[in-house]
This record gives sequence, C-alpha cells and structure tokens, in this order.
Amino acid sequence: MPIARRDFLKTAGGVGGLALAPRFADAEAQIARATQGTPAPRIKDISVIECEPEGVRLTVVKITTDQDGLYGYGCATFTQRADLVKPAVERYLKPFLLNKTTDRIEDIWQSCYDSSYWKNGPVLNNAISGIDQALWDIKGRQAGMPVYQLAGGKCREAADSYAHASGAEFEEVVENAKRYMAQGFRNVRVQVGLPGMSGYGSQHKDSGRPKALHDKPLFDPAAQSRRALKLLEVCRRELGDEVELLHDMHERLTPNQAVQFCKEAEQFRMFFLEDPLSPEDLGYFRQIRQNCATPIAMGELFNSPHEWQPLIAEQLIDYIRVHVSQVGGFSPARKIAILAEQLGVKTAWHGPGDVSPIGHMANVTLDVVSYNFGIQEYSPFNERTKAIFQGCPEMRDGYLWVSEKPGWGIEIDEKEAAKAPFTTSPLNGGWGELRLRDGTVIKQ
Repeated sequence: MPIARRDFLKTAGGVGGLALAPRFADAEAQIARATQGTPAPRIKDISVIECEPEGVRLTVVKITTDQDGLYGYGCATFTQRADLVKPAVERYLKPFLLNKTTDRIEDIWQSCYDSSYWKNGPVLNNAISGIDQALWDIKGRQAGMPVYQLAGGKCREAADSYAHASGAEFEEVVENAKRYMAQGFRNVRVQVGLPGMSGYGSQHKDSGRPKALHDKPLFDPAAQSRRALKLLEVCRRELGDEVELLHDMHERLTPNQAVQFCKEAEQFRMFFLEDPLSPEDLGYFRQIRQNCATPIAMGELFNSPHEWQPLIAEQLIDYIRVHVSQVGGFSPARKIAILAEQLGVKTAWHGPGDVSPIGHMANVTLDVVSYNFGIQEYSPFNERTKAIFQGCPEMRDGYLWVSEKPGWGIEIDEKEAAKAPFTTSPLNGGWGELRLRDGTVIKQ
C-alpha cells in the first residue's frame, strides 16, 4: 500500500527521517513535472528575417518565447511578392498571437487561417506557414527531438531526389545529366532551350527569333512541344533505361496540346511529367487520364484545398507537389500527404532554389515520415546561403537527409543575414510576361 510522505516521515522519526525529507521533496517535484508538465511557453515576440543570398529573396519567421533560449524558425518565402509577407506577419498575425501558448499548433493555425475572413491567398498562406513551422521548431526544441520524431518517426532513411539538367541544346542537357548521374542521382529532370524564344528551365540561343508582332519575350507552344518530345527521345537514347527522366511543361501548353503531349510522351517512360496544365484547366486532367498512362505531377501553384482535393480524390494525378509554404506550412502539408496516401497518390514537394533551407528541411521531414513519399526536388545551397542558415539538409549520393538535431536542426546567423538585404529589380521578383507571336500574354 502506498503511504503519504507526511506519514512516512512520522514513522521514520528523528534525524533519519529529516535527512530523507529533501530527497522526497525532489522526487515529488520530478513527479509533478512528469505528470503536469512545465508551463507551456508563451509567444513573447514574432519577427521576420529577410535576406537575399546571391539573388534569391528568402523570408523566415522567428518566434521567441518567454522561456530563455527557446525560439523557432519557419519558412515564409514568397519570392514574387516578397515585400508583402513581412507586414502580413508583423502587422496582422503578431498582434493576434502575442502571449498565446506555443503548444496548440493546430488551434493557432486554424485561428490564423480564419482571421482574415477571405482565405487561401498566397501572402497570408506564406505568413501562416512561417508561424506554423516556427511552432513545430519550438516543440522539437522543447522535446529535444527532430520534428520528424514528433510526426511519428521515419518510414525511410532519406529522400530519393532529382536534380535539374538543362542546356540550350540537347548535347548540353545530356552532358549535365551524366554529370548528375555520376554524383549518384538516379532521377534527373531534363529541360532544353527553345532557339530564339523563352522556354522554361534552361538557357536559350538568342539567334533565330521567329517574326512576331512585338519585342517582348516570345513563346510558341507548338514549337515547345516538338522540342521537348525530341529532348526526351535523345535523353532516353543517350542516357539509357536505368535513369528516371522527368520534365516540366510549366503549364505553358493549351489543354488540348497538353493531352496530345502526354500521349506522345508515354513512349519515353518518364518518372513523371510536371504541370502539363494550369490550375485554371483542372478538368482536362480527366482527358489525360483517359488517353494515356504518362505519370503526372501537379500542384506547385496551388493555394487552396479546392484545387488539390479533386485531383487527389479522383486519382487524376500520380504525384502531388504543392509548395509547402504556399499551402500554409507543415501542418496542412502533412494532412495533404495523409489524404493522398489513402488514394494512391504520392508526394513530390516543390523544392526550388527560392525556398529557404528551413522550408527544404520541412520538405525532407515530410518525405521521411510519409509512407506515400514519391520523390523530392533538389536545389543545391550556395555558400552564402549556408553561411546564413547553419545546418542545411545534406545531399549524399542522390539522397536528401533530414537533420537529427532538435526541431528543424537549423540556426540562423542574423548578422550574416543582415549583410544580404533585399534588393529590388525592375520586376521586383515577379515573373514578367511571356507572349505568343501575335502578342497574347500566356500563363506561365
């Protein structure tokens, strides 16, 4: 039978009993901490770290708690409208969140999401992502565990990744692909330039520009389609059958052209074709599915559940590749992965150069905890970025490895970040314009 501490001390009596008292007090304190927990940290401050290492504007949210030395980082990078994220965080979300406890991540996400009344905008989603990921970082630091442990632990050791091989001509693409294969990559995305025009994902020769009714960047969907099919033919012949080939159409074809391209590309046995259609043309995925077995990846432009839910529910795509901060952070992306798993769709999170290392660590964390992981897009970190973000995900033999340190495992040198402030350009980070020969602007 257990006995109360007071009764025990009476029974023990004398000096011996008094000597035991401090030990019992310590034991009781330990039990209280274990059963009741320490007080939940509260949000003391929220700040935004902006930096531009080597031309890429990155935005990170930092949440500081009322417990000494406890803070967290979250990626909120939205390069094309970078100047808008900081005020969204500091002028709108910060007053709403100050003094709230950091332990209720889901509650905070839902209340932030609802706070603007109009939802699913890219600026607010990225701002919420910064908050969400910072809270996960804090929870991991509290627990002394990497975030992947808090999400259930690993399903795999590391994330199989693909690299980008591009060139103005076919030979250059093949050469760059072989270089990545020599580094251990088993998956390569291939892109080739469009002579005299602005293709996607590669340089192009300026000579031979077709006649057009304007002097703006020029694009011809039919020419791009022919060029890309020839590229896949050359790469499959020169690189062999062992390497997995990927290609990004970047939603630049008309819906009917996209259906035709997917049918003709089937013979080259790609790992997947990325973004054959724009988010405005989702209904045409049914035609693609009905006409061919080319694996399809889609989603980097999505902001709203109304965009990805039908494609997953109807099994019209093979890979969901949303941009994690665009959909609101780690929490909603984890839910997307779970939904996709139930319907046989795999993950392939967007991983371009304009994602902070915090965002890349969130990607690879999702990769290792999601049973339905498919592949991870990889963009290398330059030395300037690694000087600011200490602890970037590591690439070894074509696999991206998650950190084993608490939280995201990344520390930011804010003094180094301050040495690389945002700069401006004529387009301020935007895409600019791309036009057909007659001057019509196109989606890109």
